[in-house]
Amino acid sequence: MESSATSAPHASTASGGHTGQEHSVGLYLKVWGLLFVLSTFSYLVDYADLHGYLRWGLILALMVAKASLIVAVFMHMRWERLALVYAILIPPLALLVLMGLMAAEADYTFLTRLAHFH
Repeated sequence: MESSATSAPHASTASGGHTGQEHSVGLYLKVWGLLFVLSTFSYLVDYADLHGYLRWGLILALMVAKASLIVAVFMHMRWERLALVYAILIPPLALLVLMGLMAAEADYTFLTRLAHFH
């Protein structure tokens, strides 16, 4: 009898009440609109016929902004604990830093070999 009394409150909260976070549709529509604007800017970078580092810098910045919005709002990372956010975001950032270091070392090695063999 005691076990049914202790399990009854858990059953009512699990089936009857919703304890999760609910966000307004307006928030999602605003984010969708902002994603549309950022995608338009990304298209305009190609339309403006920009070249070199400016083009790639703008495209990458817009891409990171769109990905950040998607992760923050649609994946609900904005409302998660800081430890979970760090656990999900730090490894990809560390990989990006390591990839940048590898690219710099590859350029150095290529230029050194180019200078040595010419």
